[in-house]
Amino acid sequence: MSIERWDIASSSGIHFTVRHLLISKVHGRFTRWSGMVLVPDGDWGRATVDIVIDASSIDTGVAARDTGLRSANFLDVGRYPQIRFRTLQVTAGPIGGLHALGQLTLKGRVGQVTLEVEGSGATRDPRRTPRARFSAQTAIRRRGFGASGNVVWDKYGIMIGERVDIEIDVEAVRQPAASISLRGDIHDRTVSPRPSFRSGQAIRPIK
Repeated sequence: MSIERWDIASSSGIHFTVRHLLISKVHGRFTRWSGMVLVPDGDWGRATVDIVIDASSIDTGVAARDTGLRSANFLDVGRYPQIRFRTLQVTAGPIGGLHALGQLTLKGRVGQVTLEVEGSGATRDPRRTPRARFSAQTAIRRRGFGASGNVVWDKYGIMIGERVDIEIDVEAVRQPAASISLRGDIHDRTVSPRPSFRSGQAIRPIK
């Protein structure tokens, strides 16, 4: 069996949305992370994904709010500097998509989440390097991972919603066979039946 390594490129993004005061939404992202996809025998239906996020890189565009989110009430980045996601199983989803069941480690707690994955195509860049693009969505309950907030003034999750919607846009770049290792490059964005998806073929888009 051959295993292809695809590094998640810096053009990718990890974003989240959460309700605020029940009527508005706060949008944020993580600006520092690394990740890779390992694809056995060119079959994306058996791919495994490993993503590591620097929890302190959370960015909602409001410095004071970000400081609060890094505190022990939420992410507690001093004690738990990393957020990690690893796939456990990939199964077929609707219209050629995938369900990626994975293990999320957040604030020292481990839970299972399912990513709904949609492929948007595979191509080669000007250097003839294969690239694949896809997106994934999921949602978690923040209190389930210990991000309880300030329970004195937000006991019922009115100030900050309980549900956190997560969206990941991925561009993966195939690496030379000799480059397979156990870690990917760290990206810093501070400034700015199973379906068989074979390398070199277009990943069927969701319509």
